[in-house]
Amino acid sequence: MSMSGISRLIGLTAWLGMALAALAQTRPYIGFVYPAGGQQGTTFQIRLGGQGLDDVDTVLVTGSGVTARVTENYRRLNTQELELLNEQARLLRRETMSDSGRTQLMEMEKPAMMSAAGTNQPTMLSGIETNQPAASATNAPSAEDIEQAAQRLEKIEKRTSEFVLTPASAALASLVLVEVTIASDAEPGEREIRLVTLRGISNPLAFHVGQVPERSKKPMVTATQQVLGKEAQALRKRLPGDDEERITVPCTVNGQSASGEINRYRFEARRGQHLVITTLGRELVPFIADAVPGWFQPVLILYDADGKEVAYDDDYRFNPDPTILYEVPKDGEYVFDIRDSLYRGREDFVYRITIGELPFISSVFPLGGRAGESVKPEVKGWNLEGAELLSMPTNAAPGIHSLSVSRKGFVSNRVPFAVDQLPEAIEQEPNNTLENAQKVTLPVVINGRIDKPDDWDVFLFSGRSNQTVVAEVMARRLDSPLDSVIKLTDAAGNLLAFNDDHEDLVAGLNTHAADSYLMATLPADGTYYVHIGDTARHGGEEFVYRLRLSGPQPDFALRVVPSSLGLRAKSSATLTVYAQRKDGFAGPIKLELKAPPPGFSASPITLSATQTVARITIKTSLPATKEPVSLSIFGSAQIDGQDLAHEAVPAEDKMQAFLWRQLVPAKDLKVLVFDPAYQPPPKRIPRIPPLALDVVKAPVSTNAIVGTNAVSAVQKPKFTKQQLASRLKELKLLFEEGMLTDEFYAEKVAECEVED
Repeated sequence: MSMSGISRLIGLTAWLGMALAALAQTRPYIGFVYPAGGQQGTTFQIRLGGQGLDDVDTVLVTGSGVTARVTENYRRLNTQELELLNEQARLLRRETMSDSGRTQLMEMEKPAMMSAAGTNQPTMLSGIETNQPAASATNAPSAEDIEQAAQRLEKIEKRTSEFVLTPASAALASLVLVEVTIASDAEPGEREIRLVTLRGISNPLAFHVGQVPERSKKPMVTATQQVLGKEAQALRKRLPGDDEERITVPCTVNGQSASGEINRYRFEARRGQHLVITTLGRELVPFIADAVPGWFQPVLILYDADGKEVAYDDDYRFNPDPTILYEVPKDGEYVFDIRDSLYRGREDFVYRITIGELPFISSVFPLGGRAGESVKPEVKGWNLEGAELLSMPTNAAPGIHSLSVSRKGFVSNRVPFAVDQLPEAIEQEPNNTLENAQKVTLPVVINGRIDKPDDWDVFLFSGRSNQTVVAEVMARRLDSPLDSVIKLTDAAGNLLAFNDDHEDLVAGLNTHAADSYLMATLPADGTYYVHIGDTARHGGEEFVYRLRLSGPQPDFALRVVPSSLGLRAKSSATLTVYAQRKDGFAGPIKLELKAPPPGFSASPITLSATQTVARITIKTSLPATKEPVSLSIFGSAQIDGQDLAHEAVPAEDKMQAFLWRQLVPAKDLKVLVFDPAYQPPPKRIPRIPPLALDVVKAPVSTNAIVGTNAVSAVQKPKFTKQQLASRLKELKLLFEEGMLTDEFYAEKVAECEVED
């Protein structure tokens, strides 16, 4: 084949890549981040597994103080690509061998090469016949050549070591390696991380900034699909002792739980220490669609030096992520281990465990306050002596905010805190019967506590005939373990209304809508009672609540999915908006873009009084955006003569356990505009040496094929047009990833002859 023929084929690979990429517009997806965080003031590598990530070029992390860049992109290989890499690796190993080893290997391979060629003609080896000494001073590779070959070989071996023919989840099989740098003054806590490709933006996942030293286990290779009856073949192969590590407290340990696996950590502790051991698992990957339960369910167990179990937790209250609070009784060694409750595992079963004498909030009372008023709640927990409450400003808008404390430079866990506009009251005991019911005046938000098991709090109010009354509990949505139940009775104790659980569209990760709600019309003037208790008759100081008693306060809340959008140049796409109507609101809601960036627009749409779902079309006049931009969708309505507006919170529509769906909120609505015809400049341009072209011109009967330092005589394969397109694309991708030498790439391109 002439040099112009090879050039045309190499050019065709670029065209095919552009055409195929233009057709594909799969939204990028990430299923896990590992490790899912790091310590302030450090630089480290993380890996993200997902699909649709072939051309990732940017990493987005919310907040300030965290920067990240892509270092490697391990797209999922096919068996043909693996074969090419193995062939290239064999040639590179020859080049890195000693002269005697290389000569011996070639002598061993010569009969097979001649047989494959079907001829007795001598085979070409770097332009020299194989019956001549191949390791002569004139053609021996230089030290620089050997070093380059060794580096490329190491890269190929690292790449092929990640190959799994039948992954347990194809949705996790593409890997992106990212270098993260966290500034020493970065605010601790949860962020969101996304990947950006040339044609879209991924879903967000949690990423945490920590304050104590961190350790991470070696990342898992993509888990292999298990076969019924042969499950053991898919288990992670680990060296003896790999299941246990020694750590120094305080620290954070990061790991991935494989199928059937238990990870152990050994540490020294002193008598009197108040250890807090917190786990993040389900919070890192909220829902795993093909798992029951639909998330990683960690089990945390603490043992003393004698191997005796001293503490156990498989969830913290209603939270699937366990927490152990332990006062150390004596000096010595202790061990904690973590596993999945059902011994399931995969690379997306990611955990972060932080251990130390760190501040931890277990309860807050009250759970909220009135807007514009200063509230200093009572905070209880562990290691809080001398802690400073990091409260929110008094001008905080109505809604759910968060509180935390700081002690000795360490910030505690964050707990939710509600802000409302109604008058506030504190529950007064005793008030558990009709006779000693606490009298209140509507409207009011009562901050109370189910103090002990089987406790009931009863509130008395005066009502009028045909008056509509709403009773709403905020407890589970504010991280209280209370599973509330409420009932409305008249003065004689007759039941008028009752509710246990009330579904909440905007509850996010809450899979149990445990907060109660009722709206009832009073039959006559007189005295009425609202009773609140725990469904399971539990109680304690942490079983706190906020009970709203008022007339209807018509309102709405909005969610928009997905939380990112890829738009073709000068085109449009749609987003879905969900509306939750509150207290019987049945008016129209107008949806529109608020102050969109130049080049973006959307025609306003209106949800009718009966609608709860709508699709809004986002248009762009731009050919492309250099980076993702943020959009805001607002809904407005007129309620009782007043204008009310709320932003639609970006969210991801997640499925858990094959069936149930949740709208998981995100911080931003991101949009990227791309030109589908655009292809980035080649990452690497082949430099084909003249020798390679001379060998490729050899007769088809011998068909000398150029490798790095060797040529094998084989019959030139024939390809159909479809196979040709696939082959050229594979070669182009592997070459641009730096896996193939120029000579090997030219050789394989030259083989691409179409079968008529």
